[in-house]
Amino acid sequence: MAEMRLPLILLSLASLLVSLCLAAPKVSLTSNSLLDANGLFFVSYDGVVNVNSFQLSGVLTHGNYQFAAWYTSSRATVLARRQLPSGAWSTLQLPHTLSVSDSHNVIALGVSPADGRIHVALDCHSSKLFYTVSEAGLATNGASWTASRFGAITNTLAGLNIGTSITYPQFVITPDNLLQFVYRSGVSGNGATQLAEYNGGKWNNVGSWASASGTYTSTNGAKSNARNLYIHGFTYRSNRLHVTGTWREQGGVSCNGGGLTNHDTVYFYSDDKGRTWKNSGGASIGTSGSNPINVNTGGIIVDSLNADHGLMNQESQAVDSAGQIHAIISYVPGRFTQCVTSYQNDRIANARPFHVFRSSSGAFTKVELPFAINSVGRSQIVIDSADNVYVVMPYVKIATASKSSGWTDWTLAFDGAAAGLNAFGEVTVDRARIASGVLSVLYQVKSTGTAPSAVRVVDFNLNK
Repeated sequence: MAEMRLPLILLSLASLLVSLCLAAPKVSLTSNSLLDANGLFFVSYDGVVNVNSFQLSGVLTHGNYQFAAWYTSSRATVLARRQLPSGAWSTLQLPHTLSVSDSHNVIALGVSPADGRIHVALDCHSSKLFYTVSEAGLATNGASWTASRFGAITNTLAGLNIGTSITYPQFVITPDNLLQFVYRSGVSGNGATQLAEYNGGKWNNVGSWASASGTYTSTNGAKSNARNLYIHGFTYRSNRLHVTGTWREQGGVSCNGGGLTNHDTVYFYSDDKGRTWKNSGGASIGTSGSNPINVNTGGIIVDSLNADHGLMNQESQAVDSAGQIHAIISYVPGRFTQCVTSYQNDRIANARPFHVFRSSSGAFTKVELPFAINSVGRSQIVIDSADNVYVVMPYVKIATASKSSGWTDWTLAFDGAAAGLNAFGEVTVDRARIASGVLSVLYQVKSTGTAPSAVRVVDFNLNK
C-alpha cells in the first residue's frame, strides 16, 4: 500500500506547483458599450486624439456615475454620462470644435468633490487652453444631461490666467477632496510642469515644480541645456503624492545625434500636496514656484537609461496599499540594439515593457514583462485592492502579476486582438473605478485613413 501512495504524493506536489504557477490574477470581460459609432479618427504623433495614455481622465468615475469625453466626426466636443454599474449612456455636445488635427489636443475631465462640479480642459498643444465647468452638483445629482448646465468655454481656469502655451492637462483629486490641475507650460524640450488648485470655488496657482533648467551630458558627450519632465502620473495614496517620469532633452544627445531624447526614470514625492518635494531617500529637493526640480536634482534617478533606447515618455504609474510606487516603462533593450535609429520602427519591432517598483526598504526593482508591445504606444498600469498588478498594453492586451509572487508571475490575461476588439494603439483607463474591482478601458476602433470609427468602453472584473 505504501508503494501506491507515492504517485499520489507526487501528483499533489505537481498540482501545488501548477497552482502556484497560475497565481497571476485573471480578468473577465463583462461588457463592451458603444459611445459613438462615428468618432473622429486621424493619426498624428502615432496616436489618435480621442484616446491617449497621457489623457489620464478621458473616462472617469465619480460616485454613482461614470463620465467620458471624445470628439465626434464633426470635430464637436461630446460628453457622456451613465449611472453605474451598467446604465445607458447619455450624451451632450459642448459648443466647441477641435481646432487642429493634432492628437495631443485631448479632452480631460475632472470633478471637484466639494461642490460636485465637472471640469473640462481640452484642445491644447503648446497653445491656449479651452476650459469649461458645470453648475454645482451635476457630478452627483443626476440632473438632466444638457450642455446648458455648463458655463461658457474660456481660455482661463475660471479666471485664473495660466498662459497661452499649455499641453497635457490633467485633473487630480487630493486626499482632502480638493481638485488640482497639472499641465505643462512652454514647449516640448523646453517647458515647465505646473500646478494649480481649486479650493472654495476658485482656482489658485501653486507654481512650477519641475523646470527646464540644468545641463545634461549623454554618454556620447553631447550636452543639452533645455528639456522638460514628462510624467507617468501625479498620484495620491493616503497623504502622499507620488511622481515618476522621464526627461526629454531639446535634442541631439543620443548616439545617432537625432531627436531620440528621452532618458532615465525618476521618482520623487510630496507630503504637502505638491508644495515641497523629497527624493526617495527623504531628502528635500525642491519647492514649487521658487525652487523647482531640474535634471541635476540629486537622488531622483531610480532607473538610469541613456537616450539611445527609444524610452517612452508619459506611460503610467500606480501606488499600492503600502504606499509604494509602481510604474510601467518601455524601451528597446540593449540585446536588440545599443542605438535606436528609428523611434517608430525600432519600438514596434523590439520595445519591451518593464515594471519598476519601490519596496518598503526604499530599493527599486525592475522586471521585464515577457511580452512584446508591437506598438510605438504606451501602456497603463493599475493595482487592485489586493495589490495585484494589471498592465493594459496597446490594443487592449492585458498582462497581470500577483503580489504573492513579488510581481514576477506575468501572465497574458486578455488579448484584445484575439477577442476581436480591433482597437487602435493606446488606451486609457478609469482609475477611479479600480477600487470597486472593475477596470473600464476607453478605446477607439482601427480605421482606414481618416474615416470615422467607433469609440467604446469595455469593462472587466478584476481577479475573476
